Amino acid sequence: MTTAHEFEPLDRTWRDVSPPAARRMLVAAAAAFAGRGYHATTTRDIAAQAGMSPAAVYIHYRSKEDLLFQISRIGHASSLAVLTSVTGTDPAARMAAAVSAFASWHAEHHTTARVVQYELGALTPPHLTEVVELRRRIEAAVRGMVEDGVAAGVFEVPDVRGATLAVLSLCIDVARWYQPGGRRTPADIGSLYADLVLRMLGA
Repeated sequence: MTTAHEFEPLDRTWRDVSPPAARRMLVAAAAAFAGRGYHATTTRDIAAQAGMSPAAVYIHYRSKEDLLFQISRIGHASSLAVLTSVTGTDPAARMAAAVSAFASWHAEHHTTARVVQYELGALTPPHLTEVVELRRRIEAAVRGMVEDGVAAGVFEVPDVRGATLAVLSLCIDVARWYQPGGRRTPADIGSLYADLVLRMLGA
């Protein structure tokens, strides 16, 4: 069985979740969903990975889907915070910093990011609606940076929407292939992708 610590420091991702037992459930669920996929994972699997009884799941969460929703909601909010925390007046520097932080986040938190990006189809319509709104805000943040660069004459982008999707796709895909202990650290990946994006935008 794959354990959470083999993926990433998940406790840091969920540090604001309380009580501790609820946090342990999210840690276990994120690792299980990333390793097996949502549909192949049972609540018994999650409870066993958390070192708790199956009944303990329902003390804190209504269902397996509720666990997925909390992971998806918190994961999206965390990555959005990474983007919106970047400030500065120089469009190229701001874009580079944002891409570096966003790509690094998807490497460092690749377990969470895999679940966040690839298990959306399992969410109920109300939960999906809430998560989609967070995704729209993420896209808007990146699109705004591209637009600022175009307006300042720093970026040469004939299709702002297409360029925005390209930037997001590049960063998000890190979660699919990244493995800890490889040649590049999350920070290395962030620096590489920041340079690639600026070249792509014609900075």
